[in-house]
Amino acid sequence: MTSNDATLSDVDGAADLAAQQRKIVNRLRRAEGQLGAVIRAVESGAECRDIVIQLSAVSKALDRAGYAIVASAMRTCIADPDDKSMTPEELEKLFLTLA
Repeated sequence: MTSNDATLSDVDGAADLAAQQRKIVNRLRRAEGQLGAVIRAVESGAECRDIVIQLSAVSKALDRAGYAIVASAMRTCIADPDDKSMTPEELEKLFLTLA
């Protein structure tokens, strides 16, 4: 691998990381909007069933965002085994925290 290849790889990796972060932030913003809808539903006295369904959607959206964050960290760990920011054991513990 030439130094130019390493530079291109670093740029691709940074672009991929930025894209992943955008997707995660978008998921979290969607969940934020859904949570706002739940709060408004509670405040307006909406039906229990409707509130629970909306709350379930918020919960799933947050779970998916959490999984995406852990998956991103796992990809980084696999792509750069020398990166010691998180051990595989720490990643596993984070993943299991979401379960």
